[in-house]
Amino acid sequence: MTTTTPNTTSTNTPLPPSTAAAPAAGKRLLVQRAGLLAGLAALLAVLLMPAATGLPPAGQVMLGILAFAVIVWITEALDYAVSAVVIGALMTFALAQVAEPGKAAASAMGTSAALNLALSGFSNSAVALVAAACFIAAAMSATGLDRRIALRVLSHVDANCRHIVIGAMVVGFLLSFIVPSTTARVACLVPIMMGFIRAFQVDRKSRFAGLLVITAAQTASVWNIGIKTAAAQNMVAIGFIEKQFQTSITWLDWFIAGAPFSAALTIALYFIMTRMMKPEMDEVPGGQAAIRQQLAEIGPTTAREWKLLGIVLALLGLWSTEKVLHDFDTSSTTIAAVALMLMPRIGVMDWKESQRGFPWGTVLLFAVGISVGTALLKTQAASWLAQLIVQHLGLQQASAFAILILLSLFLIVIHLGFASATALASTMIPIVISVLGAVQTPGINIIGMTMLLQFVISFGFILPVNAPQNMIAYGTDTFEARDFVRTGLVITAAATALLLLFSLSYWPWMGYLTVKG
Repeated sequence: MTTTTPNTTSTNTPLPPSTAAAPAAGKRLLVQRAGLLAGLAALLAVLLMPAATGLPPAGQVMLGILAFAVIVWITEALDYAVSAVVIGALMTFALAQVAEPGKAAASAMGTSAALNLALSGFSNSAVALVAAACFIAAAMSATGLDRRIALRVLSHVDANCRHIVIGAMVVGFLLSFIVPSTTARVACLVPIMMGFIRAFQVDRKSRFAGLLVITAAQTASVWNIGIKTAAAQNMVAIGFIEKQFQTSITWLDWFIAGAPFSAALTIALYFIMTRMMKPEMDEVPGGQAAIRQQLAEIGPTTAREWKLLGIVLALLGLWSTEKVLHDFDTSSTTIAAVALMLMPRIGVMDWKESQRGFPWGTVLLFAVGISVGTALLKTQAASWLAQLIVQHLGLQQASAFAILILLSLFLIVIHLGFASATALASTMIPIVISVLGAVQTPGINIIGMTMLLQFVISFGFILPVNAPQNMIAYGTDTFEARDFVRTGLVITAAATALLLLFSLSYWPWMGYLTVKG
């Protein structure tokens, strides 16, 4: 995570690490240990509970592992990459002791079959797409193309504070198309925003500084909804849809469904942020000059940047014309683009350069998360849990609209406990699919509804700890956590209102809730 050193010239001088950081670190360690113990206790409690009607032994094991995973992810008791390895090991040895669903109870699955299930997520094409997306983000960082695009756009913005905010939002929107990693986009934008603040000689703790940084982070989250390739959690939903229904959602179909929602929420975001964190001044002297100076410092566009831009624009064209002009799926075209990026002479980086800061932990978490979801579905744990949810929420005969809203509210609340939308999607999307399959609503569009509920999983607007991009913004020390929370609550309220509006108009008209007869 990238952080910025606090401004030591501020009147609020931070305490030395020995007096300020030590208690916080001790408290964090205590929470982590408690989280790990609670996760293990939950795992044992589920494994030792009496067999439930309709739940196979393998399903009971997976529910125990799910309980462990949720507690560990919520408390961050283990690093996410470490938790993925631990969960994989638990699946291998715990499932090995029970029979596969539909087979004789006397025959245990064994470690070989259990290991295949624990590693099943790695064979999903969505994992290849996430890994390839990380390579593209690495190429953007290695060449500096993302920073150049950001500065180029901002150089055309005048010194009006609100116009600068709009410029930052436009940059966030554009980078969502070509940088398929939310964390990478915000990690690119935040140093530029901080450069703004320093160049303008604005107080780091001013409302303008907080407005700029929070808006940049929230814009990235908003466009995770509208663009399929903008975030890893979207690939989780795609992976489960492909596994369960042998079909996919194209980049263009996702964009048609989500982009209008993201556009409307972006407009709401602008008005919410500029009203709730109204800047102290109307204009910042020398705004354009500061940005143009930064642009001049990075020099002319290099050959590597031109090549990368060409590859990315071609890739974007292939994504948007899938099933329209060609049949190449998103994963295949992205892997081909990465191959070009790594090729000698025509490429933009070598293997060693691509590995600098490469988030292998994210890829590992993503793959194991899909393995957990696949196992929940295969062992019938997800369907058993779905029946409980359907019965207790009264969804059996509910309308598609009511199902969508109730499940959306549930996901918004449960997201407060998660620091990773990828982990949340890995946990909830298999259950969502099973719930939608268990209801008796005529003509319900399970694939369309799963996509819409995946949109809601990206509603990590409230707490700084709800997403890595939020934490990067918080690390700049330009705002207090309460500023993020109070604006985030209003953004979430606006997103929920738009959810109701779109669920009553655009999405039913497009056939995403029910299949048109």
